[in-house]
Amino acid sequence: MTDKNEKTEEIVNSNIPANAEEFFQQEIDQVNKVYDIIIEFFANYTFQLIGAVIVFLLGYYIAGKIANSVLRLCERNKLDVTLSRFLSNASRMLIVVLVAIIALGKLGVSVTPFIATIGAVSLGAGLALQGLLANYAAGFNIIIIRPFVVGDTITLQGVRGVVKEVLLAYTILTDEDEVEIMIPNKHIVGEVLQNSKTDSLLELSVGIDYQHNPNQAVDRIQALMESLPLVSDSKKPLVGIDEFADSSINIGIRFWTPTVSLYAAKYEAYKEIYKLLEKENIKIPYPQRDVHLIQETLN
Repeated sequence: MTDKNEKTEEIVNSNIPANAEEFFQQEIDQVNKVYDIIIEFFANYTFQLIGAVIVFLLGYYIAGKIANSVLRLCERNKLDVTLSRFLSNASRMLIVVLVAIIALGKLGVSVTPFIATIGAVSLGAGLALQGLLANYAAGFNIIIIRPFVVGDTITLQGVRGVVKEVLLAYTILTDEDEVEIMIPNKHIVGEVLQNSKTDSLLELSVGIDYQHNPNQAVDRIQALMESLPLVSDSKKPLVGIDEFADSSINIGIRFWTPTVSLYAAKYEAYKEIYKLLEKENIKIPYPQRDVHLIQETLN
């Protein structure tokens, strides 16, 4: 039986080529090298690794606390919610980055290449997204300076509307028809901007016949405009002679009204003015032109 087993082992060993034995030996040697490297790393850097992890976890915890404190401070001072969250997140991100750099330094890793890479990537991203970044910078400027707030009526770039929301990238306006107008913030900062708070100015004009006394008509229209509920109480309406035209004396009417009902106020005002003129028998003349024909006598 023993002779049979010895013959079997000789047959198996004879079937394994020499190069296979060398290959297995090389694999074992490589595993041993990796094992030795890992053991050496942990033997030399165990305390540095533990210290780096502790520093990062502690810094991350502190970053969260500081971010929450910044958010509460902004809310206590009644800052805009967008600005408050931006400052909170920015403070958290800044502290986490600084802590990560310190942790890498504890491991003996040079952070100079990482800083250079981050700078290069930031420069490339800035050039590629300069339009978007300009909007964000302008939005940050708007939130800090606050040239207008939600609910104000602003006019710029030929557009007028009530401010519905101020975001970092763009500002949303809305008009009487509840149409939302989105204006990129870079087109707001540095431009001429009119802010009339909650009201807008309406300028109307009506012509009366030359046979009527314009001062009496002005007084009647003035009293009418002051009694209308659509006229804002912030400023007194102005009524006066605007022009002595060819066919009529034009009376100008200027008054402030809430922007959310601008056109409704315009139509209602014209309706009441017409009813007043009809009641006072004040005529609104048609355009007229006198044409004189001069006939030459032929000899």
